[in-house]
Amino acid sequence: MKPPSKILVVATRRIGDVLLATPLIRSLKHAWPDSEIDALVFEGTEGILEGNPDIHSVLTVPHRPGLPFHLRFLSRLWKRYDLALSAMPGDRPTLYAFVSGKKSIGVVLEGKGHLWKKKLLSEWTPFDQENHTVLAYLQLATLLDIEPCYEVVTAWRENDEKAAGKWIPPGDFAVLHVYPMYAYKMWKKESWIALAKWLKNQDMKIVLTGGKSEAEKAYINSLLPFLPDDTVDASGKLSLGGVACLLSRAKAYVGPDTAVTHMAAAAGIPTLALFGPSNPVKWGPWPKGFKKNPYKMKGSQHAGNVHLLQGKGDCVPCLEEGCERHVGSSSACLQNLPVIDAIEALKILLNK
Repeated sequence: MKPPSKILVVATRRIGDVLLATPLIRSLKHAWPDSEIDALVFEGTEGILEGNPDIHSVLTVPHRPGLPFHLRFLSRLWKRYDLALSAMPGDRPTLYAFVSGKKSIGVVLEGKGHLWKKKLLSEWTPFDQENHTVLAYLQLATLLDIEPCYEVVTAWRENDEKAAGKWIPPGDFAVLHVYPMYAYKMWKKESWIALAKWLKNQDMKIVLTGGKSEAEKAYINSLLPFLPDDTVDASGKLSLGGVACLLSRAKAYVGPDTAVTHMAAAAGIPTLALFGPSNPVKWGPWPKGFKKNPYKMKGSQHAGNVHLLQGKGDCVPCLEEGCERHVGSSSACLQNLPVIDAIEALKILLNK
């Protein structure tokens, strides 16, 4: 097809989903280097794209816009782009792609309830629910007959680098991301404390990353008195670009199933990902340099610069939100994940 002058990639989901759409964006940029590529994302997720050299601008929309706002927003988008892509199979991403693109393509789930999306889009392909999310999004590169790029892109600006520099200690350091958004992805405090002490004995300082929520601050503050005295608490103090810069300088990273873990894997540093109920095939951190599905469903496993440490039990992964089936419940498979297993995994990563 003729190179489009203006392209919109719709990725309206969580931060991790947006990050895992960057290989698709890079594929488009490599295929059509003169095209202007914009991204449309939810408010609050745009930080993961700041500094991305493949993107011209980022548009944002609220998670729950009122009807008047939505109508005005859609009217401004109307056929503004030569090509619009919906990387996600949801209703709103499909609608945004249809409205904004003179040509619109997207991924669509099977079933009668999704037939209307096929009629709206110029071209579509069934959404791949069996392979990794990176590969699912890259289906659109195949649909456009362009060469797929598999690199998850993290980036930062000069001010992000300057801010990160204030929190980078001298010598080797490991980044720990101890607090996920949801309780069912949490490891217990005692395990974090033991792991931090082991890292200290390996002559590595500890740097903590995290967000600005009150619950997260309270959790980290309760942990700090038991961590090595020279632990650096960078939580809530850096943009996502600053975190990406920090990670690029780290000797190792440990974290749960969260966006920062994907960022660490993309940075190419030794990354230990702690997994319990989550689907590793779909959501395991994409290892740097990989071009195929990295993980199987069950068991701890190593792929490139990532070691995915999975909790034990016949029910793992249950693909549910904790043992009580809601985001506020804990997951026994993660709570009982032995710290010695994490230490042994880190030994393998660091020796490599």
